[in-house]
Amino acid sequence: MKNFQVSPIGKININEDGMFIEIKSNYIPALQALDGFSHINIIWWFSNFDNKEARNTLEIPQPYKKAPDIMGIFATRSPVRPNPIALTAVQVINIDYEKGIIQISYIDANDGTPILDIKPYTPSLDRVETPRVPQWCSHWPKSLEKSGSFNWEKEFNFV
Repeated sequence: MKNFQVSPIGKININEDGMFIEIKSNYIPALQALDGFSHINIIWWFSNFDNKEARNTLEIPQPYKKAPDIMGIFATRSPVRPNPIALTAVQVINIDYEKGIIQISYIDANDGTPILDIKPYTPSLDRVETPRVPQWCSHWPKSLEKSGSFNWEKEFNFV
């Protein structure tokens, strides 16, 4: 198998003014025509979990309170993964095309997290009308918008 090389196109900036994606200057032209999309998919690197132990963890003990006792890593959204890649759909608040800054409502990433790619969220390709989930997480919110007010702390066995 071939190894792949990826390079960040920017990073997450979290400060008192909110959450932002800062695009490297050479990638700013790639933002052209992104206006009009209310949401974008962010592909990012779980940089704090890029180590040999995390990359070799394939099963973890019950991460969610109602989940099975042992879960395969591919059945979780854990940052511990063979390749620490994350995908998050985020709401776009504003785009500064000159500075290459996208203000977003929320992302579950840390300040300084490397961004690998951005794709527009399009319902025709990204939305699933009737998704199924296991019983143990069927009470979770049915949308990104409702997730913001959901008490996620009651769901996890870690904090």
